[in-house]
Amino acid sequence: MDRPPGLFDREREWADLDQFVTAATDGPRLGVVHGRRRQGKSYLLRHLADQTHGLYHQALEEERGPALAGIGAVVAADAGIGGEVPYRSWIEGLGELVRRAGEARPIVLDEFPYLLAKSPELPSVIQSLFDDARSGRLPNFRLLLCGSAISVMSELLSGQKALRGRASLDLAVQPFDYRQAAAFWRIEDPAVAFLVHAVTGGTPGYRALLGGPAPATIDQFADWLHAGVLNPSHAMFREADYLLTEDPAIKDRALYQSVLAAIADGHSTRSAVGRVLQRDDSSLRHPLLVLERSGFIRRDEDLWRSRRPLLRLDDPFLRFHYAVIRRNVPLFEARRVEEAWSESRGAFAAQVLGPHFEQLARTWTERFASADTLGGLASHVGFTQVNDAGARSRVELDVVAVRGSLDTDRPHVLAIGEAKGGSAPRSMADVHKLERGRMVLGEKADVSGARLLLFSRAGFAPEVREAARRPDLELIDLERLYAGS
Repeated sequence: MDRPPGLFDREREWADLDQFVTAATDGPRLGVVHGRRRQGKSYLLRHLADQTHGLYHQALEEERGPALAGIGAVVAADAGIGGEVPYRSWIEGLGELVRRAGEARPIVLDEFPYLLAKSPELPSVIQSLFDDARSGRLPNFRLLLCGSAISVMSELLSGQKALRGRASLDLAVQPFDYRQAAAFWRIEDPAVAFLVHAVTGGTPGYRALLGGPAPATIDQFADWLHAGVLNPSHAMFREADYLLTEDPAIKDRALYQSVLAAIADGHSTRSAVGRVLQRDDSSLRHPLLVLERSGFIRRDEDLWRSRRPLLRLDDPFLRFHYAVIRRNVPLFEARRVEEAWSESRGAFAAQVLGPHFEQLARTWTERFASADTLGGLASHVGFTQVNDAGARSRVELDVVAVRGSLDTDRPHVLAIGEAKGGSAPRSMADVHKLERGRMVLGEKADVSGARLLLFSRAGFAPEVREAARRPDLELIDLERLYAGS
């Protein structure tokens, strides 16, 4: 198929969809497409249906009767008649949709969780149609189910569910990475690209929602924030609330809001969140699982302490919302934006920019750093905290790259890194900290030849640049983070 006009990137996603609808098959095919809202899923699927003359239906939040009528309207439009064809059941309505589509034209049911909310029998209906097609009673149809409620979509193919084992495509449409996002927003200055990504992440739909050009210089960044994200009249101001309401698994919103706020505030374990909420941490097991399945949080595993994961917000915008907007909502809504932003600058630096820079450092090491930089190909990239018995302290290593398996007595460490997203240039004290960290980690791993990676958003002191003549020290600033390897 031809790529949709104006489609940015998404080469792999489009290729997967192309393969799904054009490849020869001996039976029916089922595909699941999922991802957070505003990632461009519907844009891809609408163009797919247009190019293949497929049958596309975008569901609405409505009762079962009107939802069935929506299928009838698709059938009527495809038949070239007005109105809608009445159906009494999903097996009847979807069966007719399958017969009209045949083997050549795909069927797309977008926003499938809306249909599922009032018709929980739908997976079983699709299973029945699938089996009928396998036995020759129906054409070998190609059906794509799409949705933004991640917890719902991820359950479709799990465990003993009706559609388990029947899908040949399970496509996650993810946000752009930080380099793709900079190109998509057309931002040339890495310092500005980093700030914008720390606020909006890689969600492409935010560019259209905010409207107008992105800031081109650091001096324009605050005005850009005030006009959009921090403007109480703008839809982006309450985007976090919209994100939570889209997932039906999130019912007690006050609880989930409190959990997310606690994690954004730096409480990174279940027990720490429990103390903030004054709840027994065992009572948070289910809410945390729901948030993880929904894609709102992730568990970052320490490479050497896998049973003690740290909780992180997985969406940069949510991190920004809870660190900056939520704690100053009254000031923002009173249009005291300058005052509210001034109050939030410290939290923005510590709770948004710092963690975001660390994550980008790990992403760079995993995806973009060359084998020459690391001294080999890394199979695992993460972080770790190791006890320094001599100094009676704990050393935190923001980046650790390991070659080969972790399940050995002494895993082979290629590189360790320190990532600082602050406004001060890095000094020799940071180099000495890395050296100490390498020595302490040597008690658990093979660190012979391990490189030292020093990441800095604000550059490096002259003596550090001089020290970088050493073969074991690599300096990574924003320019290298965005364009180098």
